[in-house]
Amino acid sequence: MFRLRWVVALAGITAVAVPALAKEIGKGEGQLNIVAWPGYIERGDTDKSYDWVTDFEKKTSCKVNVKTASTSDEMVALMNEGGYDLVTASGDSSLRLVAGKRVQEIDTSLIPSWKTVDERLQNAPWHTVDGKHYGVPYQWGPNVLMYNSDVFKEAPKSWSVVFEPQNLPDGKPNKGRIQAYDGAIYLADAALYLMSKKPELGIKDPYELNEDQYKAVLELVRQQHALIQRYWHDANIQVDDFKNEGVVASGSWPFQVNLMQADKKPIASTVPEEGATGWADTTMMAADAANPNCAYMWLEHSIQPKVQGDVAAWFGSLPSVPAACKGNALLTDTGCATNGFDNFPKIKFWRTPVAKCTTQSACVPYYRWVTDYIAVIGGR
Repeated sequence: MFRLRWVVALAGITAVAVPALAKEIGKGEGQLNIVAWPGYIERGDTDKSYDWVTDFEKKTSCKVNVKTASTSDEMVALMNEGGYDLVTASGDSSLRLVAGKRVQEIDTSLIPSWKTVDERLQNAPWHTVDGKHYGVPYQWGPNVLMYNSDVFKEAPKSWSVVFEPQNLPDGKPNKGRIQAYDGAIYLADAALYLMSKKPELGIKDPYELNEDQYKAVLELVRQQHALIQRYWHDANIQVDDFKNEGVVASGSWPFQVNLMQADKKPIASTVPEEGATGWADTTMMAADAANPNCAYMWLEHSIQPKVQGDVAAWFGSLPSVPAACKGNALLTDTGCATNGFDNFPKIKFWRTPVAKCTTQSACVPYYRWVTDYIAVIGGR
């Protein structure tokens, strides 16, 4: 199981030695191997309307091969194993990949559309180190509270419905009817909830926790364990659990919400009053990429407005290129507003917790988050 191979050591984030930047893009090597989140690289197999791979392959002769990963830790493990050219890394893995010398600096001069990327993302700290870019922004969005609208006639106002034992609006307990994410970064969701629930803890950043704050977070998720039907990491299994296993509330991605709404299921989502964590994903190139020319071609292709809008429509995410918010038939001109384009300042984007932090003298590093959350999932 990939958990046993989680890479968790982070001594510090500094620039690393990488191959000299390319001067121009050569002929494509014939293939491209990508590690991606489910739903991020579509070729029309699920729905023929959603296909941003086929045209790329025809234009470049680069055959796209995709390995989906369900957590950031799985992505790091796969990139450490090698054999992949690109990865759509979230902020809780991107700096680990930089520190571990698994990805290389990107020459943005080889990406003509770089200038169209949202200025809020161009120099984001989860892919920019010492002024060097280690990837190209792809998509972003919040981790939403997904719920069964037959049970909740009104959107839940608080994350308490998944953290605290209680009866839900249908009069039945939440025990056995909720889920939590199977990834150590989920501790940040608990920390975000406690920022409002217990302000006396003094949590200023859900990714920067001192020992006392971290202890309170662990106590919360250990309490939550008794309520959990399943710790999810496979989006499709979570969809099945909502459809067939009586699950009615969970942190989730807009992707699952879209899938079930398209299937006419009584599913909705919300960002509760405490706010939400979220992800801003970056397409990063492996330090030893075997197909760098095809990779650079994809990096340019990935930020075309049509591709960006189609991905956002399919996944329920937000494009990294604002121009994609208008004129896309699948996303529609209201899609970005619906998906929360203006919520950017409210989202606490995933990033890897490190011991040297800014809001306090010392913080609990990520390797402990991993070890302790595995124990929580195991009932310890």
